Amino acid sequence: MWSVGGVLTFERPSGPPDTVLDGWVLPGFVDAHCHIGLGAGGAVDEATTLAQAQADLNAGTLLIRDCGSPSDTRWVQHREDLPRLVRSGRHIARSRRYLRGLGHEIEPDQLVETVRKEARDGDGWVKLVGDWIDRGVGDLAASFPAKTVKDAISAAHDEGARVTAHCFAEDTIDDMLDAGIDCIEHATGLLPRHVPRLVEQAVPIVPTLVNIATFPDIAAQAAPKFPEYADHMTRLWERRRERVLEAYEAGVAIYAGTDAGSVIRHGRIAEEMKELHDAGLPPSAVLDAAAWGARKWLGAESISEGASADVVICREDPRRELSAVSALEHVVLRGHIIR
Repeated sequence: MWSVGGVLTFERPSGPPDTVLDGWVLPGFVDAHCHIGLGAGGAVDEATTLAQAQADLNAGTLLIRDCGSPSDTRWVQHREDLPRLVRSGRHIARSRRYLRGLGHEIEPDQLVETVRKEARDGDGWVKLVGDWIDRGVGDLAASFPAKTVKDAISAAHDEGARVTAHCFAEDTIDDMLDAGIDCIEHATGLLPRHVPRLVEQAVPIVPTLVNIATFPDIAAQAAPKFPEYADHMTRLWERRRERVLEAYEAGVAIYAGTDAGSVIRHGRIAEEMKELHDAGLPPSAVLDAAAWGARKWLGAESISEGASADVVICREDPRRELSAVSALEHVVLRGHIIR
């Protein structure tokens, strides 16, 4: 395979190559849940945003689906030396029921119009915060009434956008499936009753297992004041791998996402791939979740005649040695050798 003028071809050029890269070639990795331009306190400056994008790039992530950012990151899309970016706009959360500074915090009667606005401003995706701790209840609770969520998702679809939602708790997934959601983030509350519906409705999940690994610490900090919530978060963490494997074996589409931004550092796509493998997915399925399948889902090119030369190169066959994705030989973006 050759890269000529930044695109791939399987026809041998007439002249000799400038450079030869040897190894097992994959489409550039996809981080399907990432937050470019987001820090622990909200929006970050351009220098920090650039460093985030470069960390992902160096790890082989060449396509990012941003899952909510308070920063205007359109400028990243105009940089030929940075990963391709699909923006979701800002998170949409309930007032005083989410991390400060990250998203729009609104009341239910504002949800439909806020979703319409974000659908128009983003790149075809809207991000809802489906649940969060309700301090009055002392546990996870849905952010918005089910009927309002259904109306909001319908409005997004009218605008030509898909909707994804942060979902930790069990009942939230029911509400989202009833409402016609297009994707579920985290899905830690996945139960057997949800699985056939995910398959039937063709709704994928993005487990973000490197983020779910933080649940024990969250539970420990919350336990003195909110013991029920702490116990719930612990139970969700304990079954995280089992739930992912059940979904995979039933035919639910699974995509790799790190949830980088805020408390998770960027450039961890290989770690998320390992987590999916540790959950029981075979290497071929992991590679599909982070490359082939994820790109098809987002409407992006993979490896084909005339496609953009966005590839990563492994020393060993990653279908046999998945650890090869953690030590890439080369990263190529738009035909330029990044490393």
